[in-house]
Amino acid sequence: MKSILIKDTTISERIDIVRESLDYGGGECEGIDMEDMYDDYIYGRKELAEINLEFSRKNGGFVTAGEMRDPVKCMR
Repeated sequence: MKSILIKDTTISERIDIVRESLDYGGGECEGIDMEDMYDDYIYGRKELAEINLEFSRKNGGFVTAGEMRDPVKCMR
């Protein structure tokens, strides 16, 4: 498997990586433009792992004192 790190890819390759991964997972999340979400990766500012971690921290559901925050609703 080829590396997907910024240092090992071109902008064109990163665009393809994002498009292919969004097609695989359906790529539709309520209220989120998934393609725009990955602009920092495409243009070499942040790695995919950083973007995904930030997204998870901001939007992931978590359990506190018997309550659950609503997670982002993604459709496949």
